[in-house]
Amino acid sequence: MESLLTDIDHVAIAVRDIDAAIAWYADTLGARVVHREDVASDGIREALIKVGDSYIQLLTPTRDDSTVAVFLARRGEGLHHIAYRVANCAQALEAVKASGARVIDEVTRPGSRDTTIAFVHPTSSFGTLIELVEESTSTLSTRQ
Repeated sequence: MESLLTDIDHVAIAVRDIDAAIAWYADTLGARVVHREDVASDGIREALIKVGDSYIQLLTPTRDDSTVAVFLARRGEGLHHIAYRVANCAQALEAVKASGARVIDEVTRPGSRDTTIAFVHPTSSFGTLIELVEESTSTLSTRQ
């Protein structure tokens, strides 16, 4: 079988104070935010720090019922998920479902940065929440 994954898109870290996390990455590692966005549908605020062709995604909740708020309450700050780039998110999601894996998203949905995304449930992926990310043409041009 040919790999569905083309690259690591981002590693997501859940934080309580996104401004403090941004400052730490800047002051300690010299890393700078290249994109910020509120994703109202998910109740999160994100900041992306570019690392090579990938990102560190800092996530904080914007409302108490978001999955990131629940994550922080249960597990505290830390690694939330890993996101892999795929050429076609819908095809990758169907292949994952056909393999018998449990998914969170039955169909793809819009993500930040004008991407198309879907999540694979951590019970099917050895305890790691996985996000599949398809970049749009506009996303590709801003990444390069």
